[in-house]
Amino acid sequence: MYQTTLTVETHGEGTVRDLTAQVQAAVAASGCENGLVSVFVTGSTAAVTTIEYEPGVLEDLKRALSVVAPDNLPYAHDRAWGDGNGRSHVKAALVGPSLSLPVIAGRLAAGTWQQIVLLELDVRPHRKRSVHLTVVG
Repeated sequence: MYQTTLTVETHGEGTVRDLTAQVQAAVAASGCENGLVSVFVTGSTAAVTTIEYEPGVLEDLKRALSVVAPDNLPYAHDRAWGDGNGRSHVKAALVGPSLSLPVIAGRLAAGTWQQIVLLELDVRPHRKRSVHLTVVG
């Protein structure tokens, strides 16, 4: 087993960071030939997923998430805590904080247009996120 943590700077809601190269580097450093890599972001207002990292589809994803959890709805979380990020928690819960990818022959088994991304969903800017990588195999 091999573990490492990435520190990823974000600038608040809407920031999307491509982690693919860093995850592949961790797989290479692990020496794993066949197994799995787990990617997990700490926090309840960020998420990780795979997507084609191109401006059009990233904009489509942002729009889709805003339809599911619109900015202008009242959220019980906001009433309770007054921090204005109820929608951020909902979006993060729907996308999820983690994913697992196969490692085959020492490489991520991802499609050509399938990148690993961190989504910052919190309304607050300048967040540093910890992304934990675990490679097993």
